[in-house]
Amino acid sequence: MTIQNPVEWGMTQVRLMASVVEHASHAVYHPKEDLNTLAPDVRRIRAADLWAAIVQGFADFRAYRTDVIFLSLIYPLIGIVLAQAALGHDLVPLLFPLAAGFALIGPFAGVGLYELSRRREQGAPVRWSDALGAFRSPSWGAIAVLGCMLMALYVAWLVAAETIYMVTLGPEPPVSIDAFVQAALTTAPGWTMIGVGIGVGFLFAVVALAIGAIAFPLLLDRPVGVDTAIWTSVRAVLVNPVPMALWGLMVTGGLVLGSIPAFVGLIVVMPVLGHATWHLYRKLVPR
Repeated sequence: MTIQNPVEWGMTQVRLMASVVEHASHAVYHPKEDLNTLAPDVRRIRAADLWAAIVQGFADFRAYRTDVIFLSLIYPLIGIVLAQAALGHDLVPLLFPLAAGFALIGPFAGVGLYELSRRREQGAPVRWSDALGAFRSPSWGAIAVLGCMLMALYVAWLVAAETIYMVTLGPEPPVSIDAFVQAALTTAPGWTMIGVGIGVGFLFAVVALAIGAIAFPLLLDRPVGVDTAIWTSVRAVLVNPVPMALWGLMVTGGLVLGSIPAFVGLIVVMPVLGHATWHLYRKLVPR
């Protein structure tokens, strides 16, 4: 073992950091010629393919029900913590945006489930711990970057929802949930809040669907960067606007229903949708 002086040690750390940055940048970004080379083809699908993906996703859920339910306990727990935080800090108007916003971060939250479906597809033995295999993926840096992008989108949605409330029913917080619901459903400002909120939420959902519909499964399946993954996901939506819009509605509806009551339904909804997303990816992108 060679003992380095402080200057040598510092230079070694600089070179190591430069190597890490280089590899991370390669995982996140490919030059233009690489993007054109690596971008996979995208198939046209029909509405029937969405149902087939859900059926296959449910089959994966049944195959690994115990392990997946154990993994999925985190989703209702996160939802309950967020809801309690909202109630404890007079943020009652954010309860519905918090639940609906799961659709924005759902693609990232399902990464471990995609890995389980991928391993089952290969005929490999699967345990709940294999979901953590996504962290060992060569594309994990790109997956993390894309996940941060969706988290930022989620935060932006909550800020937008709070702003809409402030300019309609605000600025004072509601005295109770019942008072908030009554004001939202029986007053003109309340209907304005609902209408504007639905419109703005729709825009956020479209962005999340476009950039994340199949980007995460693609990153797990192939050595591509974030740019290629996002572009392929966008192309999938552009080539299949009606089926992908229907898929977005199915995912959003499932997550909202799974959030009622107390986010408990997410224990089943999240894994089924996660596994189904992997199978939807397989239908959209040929091997």
